[in-house]
Amino acid sequence: MTSNDSTLATNNDHTTREHKRPKCMPSISMTMFGPSHLTKESKQELDDISNMLCTHGKGISACDESAGTIGKRFEAVGISNTEENRRTYRQMLFETTGVEQYLSGVILDPETLYQKSSTSDKPFPDVLWSKGIVPGVKPHLKVYELPGKNGDTVMQGLDSLAVRVKEYKKAGAKFCKWRSPIVIDVATGRPSDLAIRANMTDLARYALICQSEGLVPIVEPDVSLEGSHTLEEAIHVNTKVQAELFKAMIDHGVYMSGATLKSNIVNPGKHCPKSYTVEEIAMANLYVLRQSFPVAMKGNNYLSGGQSLKEATARLNAINRLKTKTDPWNLSFSWSAAIQLPLLELSKNIGELQIDEMSKLYKEELIIACQAAKGELDTATEAEGDHHPGKEN
Repeated sequence: MTSNDSTLATNNDHTTREHKRPKCMPSISMTMFGPSHLTKESKQELDDISNMLCTHGKGISACDESAGTIGKRFEAVGISNTEENRRTYRQMLFETTGVEQYLSGVILDPETLYQKSSTSDKPFPDVLWSKGIVPGVKPHLKVYELPGKNGDTVMQGLDSLAVRVKEYKKAGAKFCKWRSPIVIDVATGRPSDLAIRANMTDLARYALICQSEGLVPIVEPDVSLEGSHTLEEAIHVNTKVQAELFKAMIDHGVYMSGATLKSNIVNPGKHCPKSYTVEEIAMANLYVLRQSFPVAMKGNNYLSGGQSLKEATARLNAINRLKTKTDPWNLSFSWSAAIQLPLLELSKNIGELQIDEMSKLYKEELIIACQAAKGELDTATEAEGDHHPGKEN
């Protein structure tokens, strides 16, 4: 080897170059960066809760239905909509044996946040936290239809949010979740650019307020499954919605690492006349995330949004199975109706809650959901996630 060859070999020696490259100091925390209105300690607390919520192989139970919403579900199976029935039912969701193996967090309705367990006489947030499950709360109020916008809506509750969030934190909540519903209707031009911008700005402002009060914000842009839109149209709208959301959050000074996402699974409309395989739906979801989902945010807990448990788990499983090293996020579930409606069916026409039977089925459902969150379900079950015209949930 000539001296020139030797020099060239040395210059192409990656080991030598790595050795000479300055090393990052492992003791430097990312909390020293980011919004200046938050202390390093505050950022660390937000990071810690976000990490817990995005634990691989676990999901978030959505138990935040209002008294009116859960009342309709009760009445459909012949259960009286009393506060005690609501408390008893939700206690089962929190105290089923081994539930902490499957849940990283639980979203509570404000009513439930202040209720107690009849087993221990402890407030439900304390019961959950003692199991290693993070308690959170839904702080938004009611939907408001924007005049002259073909049915586009915004969510109310920002004006009084800071005051309410302070109280929720005192009661034991460690995160919040705000939902902004969006409907696709190609014929009427929905969602309008105004509706997207207004809703995503509201989510960003909500996130900023929550973090300033020490609570992790889960942002929920909920693009409805209703409609006849194609998967391609859903991809376009969801990409636009999420890009607007993350830009608004950064513009507002939200600490992105201390927030998480709860979005809909990107699907064709329920009445879409075109068929799609579960793999096409899964890849559509990965495509949307890859366009703008910040790597600073640790995960996305998909909502069910009208899908059955079989559909939702099949699609979540396919998403995780097809995920690559370029998709760094924890992708899991935060389901309400998909899990709870089958539970309530066990009490149909009996007149009282069948707690033991519900608890058994609930655990079975969570096991399946957690397998999907790891992409470990048998692929033979994924056919349930295909979309076919006229298919019933």
